[in-house]
Amino acid sequence: MIDLLGGGFIMLGAALVMVLIFRKFGIGAVLGYLIAGILIGPQGFALITNGATILEFSEIGIILLLFIVGLELAPARLMRLRNAIFGLGLSQVALCGIALFLLILATTEFSWGAAIAIGLPLALSSTAQVLPMLQSSGRLNTPTGEKAFSILLFQDLSIIPLLTIIAALSRAPAEEGALPGYLVALYGVLAIGGLILAGRYLLQPLLKLIGKIAERELFIVAGLVAVLGGAALMELIGLSPALGAFIAGVMLANSPYRHELEADIDPFRSLLLGFFFLAVGMMLDLNVIAENPGFVIGAAFALVAVKIAIIFGLGKLFGMATRPALVMGMLLSQGGEFAFVLFAEAEKSLLIDPAASSLFSAVVTISMATTPFLMLLARRFGNDSTTSDVDLVDPSKADRASVIVVGQGRFGQTVSQMLLGAQVPLTLIDVKPEQIDIHQQFGAKVFYGDGTRVDLLRRAGADEADAIVFCMDDKDFGPEKVRAIVQSFPETKVLVRVYDRRQLIELKGLGVVGMKREVFESAIHLAKQTLYAIDVDNSLIDEIDEEFRQRDCDRLEAQMKSGGDMLAGAELRFGIDLPPKN
Repeated sequence: MIDLLGGGFIMLGAALVMVLIFRKFGIGAVLGYLIAGILIGPQGFALITNGATILEFSEIGIILLLFIVGLELAPARLMRLRNAIFGLGLSQVALCGIALFLLILATTEFSWGAAIAIGLPLALSSTAQVLPMLQSSGRLNTPTGEKAFSILLFQDLSIIPLLTIIAALSRAPAEEGALPGYLVALYGVLAIGGLILAGRYLLQPLLKLIGKIAERELFIVAGLVAVLGGAALMELIGLSPALGAFIAGVMLANSPYRHELEADIDPFRSLLLGFFFLAVGMMLDLNVIAENPGFVIGAAFALVAVKIAIIFGLGKLFGMATRPALVMGMLLSQGGEFAFVLFAEAEKSLLIDPAASSLFSAVVTISMATTPFLMLLARRFGNDSTTSDVDLVDPSKADRASVIVVGQGRFGQTVSQMLLGAQVPLTLIDVKPEQIDIHQQFGAKVFYGDGTRVDLLRRAGADEADAIVFCMDDKDFGPEKVRAIVQSFPETKVLVRVYDRRQLIELKGLGVVGMKREVFESAIHLAKQTLYAIDVDNSLIDEIDEEFRQRDCDRLEAQMKSGGDMLAGAELRFGIDLPPKN
């Protein structure tokens, strides 16, 4: 117990100090973890010597990362980004992998199998490094940010085929009792089908029950059960556990509790990934690096240069302007954390020896070190037109307010002004940096983030707020998201700007205390002004106003009773003379 507590204290303490130092100088946390691992590892101060054990345990962080990637793959988003994911992403992995394979084959004495096992992993970038950079800078939802995210997403998906390629090239003797390939494939298909059925008929009802109980820790338990269960099933039949975790995420991508699960699982993912990078640092063979410093540095800079050139070219090919394409190339130029996993698999498969694994792990590490400096350089080239030097601050930094207003376009600004007129303390949130920039010019503070996410609302103080008002122009803000928000904050009143009567009908009965169609009142007001302008009698105008509102209310009720049939109650519209129904 003493060793466990002492080891945990040393690892977390070293990570805390080094990450703080690296963050202070604007360098990613990944490098802080790696340097901390080197310092406390066998070739540093030798405070921790069981790096291999820690690495094996902390690979759960990779599994959790793929689960969260799966959660992001809701069909609507996948369809919107499909060209970028499967076009740009596939092209990047294939072209960078081939180019790096040929470069290694041409400049080293590695066999073609070893060159493949090294070159393909080097094509991947660091999701753990790049995504936090995009989020903190407010560029994740810009065109460049979305394309970079799409490439990272495809890279994460490509882990499974890359592991399969390495396994196919393996020189290691087959394990005794191992299943034939065709049986592994058959069992894999059956396991995937079983996971999908379990998600639909077991996990979804379970999450609904937990939502009614409102015990947040049960969401954490349920999420971990889904992840570890899917991973364990795949490992049992000889496939990658990461595949099972990914499928578990995908089958929950449309769940109304997706954001809650992501918020609950993410801290475990972050901590275990930190331990993963610590373990990688502990296991780096510094002697091999010291014997080949020129090769390591040269290979790292060659890796960065090749990836910048190829990604820049692909960006231009896919219609990006020159500067955003160059910025995206710089952003994704480093090697990634999955390279460490793939190098380890290549070592187990006897494709490369431990010295080569350490050598190229060092190459990946140095390439990661270049990214923060490249991004400083990228600022000289400018950013997306949708980004500016805006102070994008997370809503967790906001003072606790009575009302949270999400969306600060023309509608949200009017709502906010009315509430401020009553001296109601507000927290304002918007996902568009340009809106935040405009408000800063007027001295108003708007916090950055997607205010439809349960985890972000919780950080903004939704548990303590009296009301949340959603003022975005978003006709896709549907029942699943609204239901999750209402259930997560049962004591907070939720009000929604709706796009039209269809959206209003969809959200009816979900616990929303107020809904208003965005153009309803303004349209009525303009119609009345028109009637005034053409000298219609004032009393008649008031009667028409009252009757129209009553008819519209009756139509809505008829449409809701009919299950959303827009023709229900059509006879109540002015000027409509429908034939009598038989």
